[in-house]
Amino acid sequence: MKLGTPGAVQPGPPDGSCEQPGPLGPSQQVSGQNGAVPGEQGKQEKSVKRGNWGNQIEFVLTSVGYAVGLGNVWRFPYLCYRNGGGAFMFPYFIMLVFCGIPLFFMELSFGQFASQGCLGVWRVSPMFKGVGYGMMVVSTYIGIYYNVVICIAFYYFFVSMTRVLPWTYCSNPWNTPDCVGVLDGNLSSRAALNISQLLNTTQKRTSPSEEYWRRYVLNLSDDIGNLGEVRLPLLGCLGVSWVVVFLCLIKGVKSSGKVVYFTATFPYVVLTILFVRGITLEGAVTGIMYYLTPQWDKILNAKVWGDAASQIFYSLGCAWGGLITMASYNKFNNNCYRDSIIISITNCATSVYAGFVIFSILGFMANHLGVDVSKVADHGPGLAFVAYPEALTLLPISPLWSILFFFMLILLGLGTQFCLLETLVTAIVDEVGNEWIIRKKTFVTLGVAVAGFLLGVPLTTQAGIYWLLLMDNYAASFSLVVISCIMCVTIMYIYGHRNYFKDIEMMLGFPPPLFFQICWRFISPAIIFFILVFTVIQYRPISYNDYVYPTWAISIGFLMALSSVICIPIYAIYKVCRSEGDTLLERLKNATKASKDWGPALPEHRSGRYAPAFSPSTESHLEVQPLQPEKGQSEAAAASPVQGSNGSAHSQDSRL
Repeated sequence: MKLGTPGAVQPGPPDGSCEQPGPLGPSQQVSGQNGAVPGEQGKQEKSVKRGNWGNQIEFVLTSVGYAVGLGNVWRFPYLCYRNGGGAFMFPYFIMLVFCGIPLFFMELSFGQFASQGCLGVWRVSPMFKGVGYGMMVVSTYIGIYYNVVICIAFYYFFVSMTRVLPWTYCSNPWNTPDCVGVLDGNLSSRAALNISQLLNTTQKRTSPSEEYWRRYVLNLSDDIGNLGEVRLPLLGCLGVSWVVVFLCLIKGVKSSGKVVYFTATFPYVVLTILFVRGITLEGAVTGIMYYLTPQWDKILNAKVWGDAASQIFYSLGCAWGGLITMASYNKFNNNCYRDSIIISITNCATSVYAGFVIFSILGFMANHLGVDVSKVADHGPGLAFVAYPEALTLLPISPLWSILFFFMLILLGLGTQFCLLETLVTAIVDEVGNEWIIRKKTFVTLGVAVAGFLLGVPLTTQAGIYWLLLMDNYAASFSLVVISCIMCVTIMYIYGHRNYFKDIEMMLGFPPPLFFQICWRFISPAIIFFILVFTVIQYRPISYNDYVYPTWAISIGFLMALSSVICIPIYAIYKVCRSEGDTLLERLKNATKASKDWGPALPEHRSGRYAPAFSPSTESHLEVQPLQPEKGQSEAAAASPVQGSNGSAHSQDSRL
């Protein structure tokens, strides 16, 4: 099915030609003008400068891969486990319906209409460009620690290539006397009795997979400040991970768009295999009931609602800048409303599905040990590297299933990492915007990848997991809520909801549904604001198992969260100071009103209030001008009344 649908309002060419989102340099302005006339040669020349999706299926699969990531496997089940099982579902779906999907649609339409990355789109209200910089900071933090999780999956993938998985038994040098394996003693009655006695006396029973994770893979130190040594196997896998990400993005969306055909679909095959195996195990029903049965007393805890909101933003990728970036490579008339519904539902259904797989295994482990489900799992990423590996030892030909499972984790992580890196690279290239950096985009990608690798090295030390969880809990949690709220308010109340609804109608051929209009204007900002307030009131310091983070570490966490939000007021002050006007009010008005080059990137899409305000004779001259590409750049620039930073020739907005 063809995914690009031309808008009924838009009088542009019927082929729905791909817009050129990127800002072009002076030497490219002639080719930008060629896109203004019916001529495929000019349009194709302009599209090549920045790149476009090969087809809309690539965009949908990339967005699914971006939204469906490692968090669906180890973050969502972990939040359910921590926040009362099925009781967490209620605030989760409330946040999805009233915040997640509306903001998802807003970001897709925002990037697609302007055909710009997370910085360029703020021509809509230049004073709030700091929101775009905040998105870049958040994506940087997430990209650093996200690839560390992927590198751990790479490590488990490589060590699984053996006849017996190294976390199967308790006979290894790193094991302790408290270790009791599922397969030790072939589950004899004596072994079961020993397990029961151990649990009743010391309460220190650990599984081989947990000890392998904590004592061998991480070689965990006793404090976040005690970095210890760099774990060379993890460092090597981190390098492999960044090399894979770079190679898949070496040609931007043209190369990553082909990779996602596999990375976005294969994980579901492995999840289904593990689900079928999991529900056949004894005690699986107990774990699933723990997953589904609500503990309603916890629903009054504001932290549960805060976790639900942050998980929606984390999982869907709202406020990261990735949705805006990916949508900027779409055709102007693509039906992003339909895409947002499909991608959002697919993402959340995957989270719930992965929870069934996790909790069926946890139920089996709890049944075997004779304990409650809540006592058999670790927190955070350890859930994927403790509970899952334990389950894999029960499967026939366990190394094969282990290889498949960790390969699935790698693919899930890479799908998100592609978009994180592309967000940063696109923002840099679009912001500089000259022909040189567009030609050297591969080197920009390489530079960002090298920087990400170097910044991730401390996370491969013995205290790396402490820092990883600190970044996860502070750098990519509450700040996402703040950024999304400010973005929503800016578009709806500063730029104006009527203007934005007309923009969407011009792009899609129909205005946004009434439900989304109400959510954008009232419900979503209000819910986000009150969730933020309640979360601050009931804040509790972070901990990892029995380890309580020191005050200085928590302070660093708050600084990381603040570093992305502080970009907004700092840039706003800078923009107001640089704006024209004799009074502060005039400067504020000039800083908040849309730029002259805000709107569709390609001139043939600039209709209505974005149409050039010239007489027919002047317009005819402008239409003839691009048909003479042999003329010099200066002559082409002279024929163009206003030259936008995206390289397209157009007049001032009639409103201005």
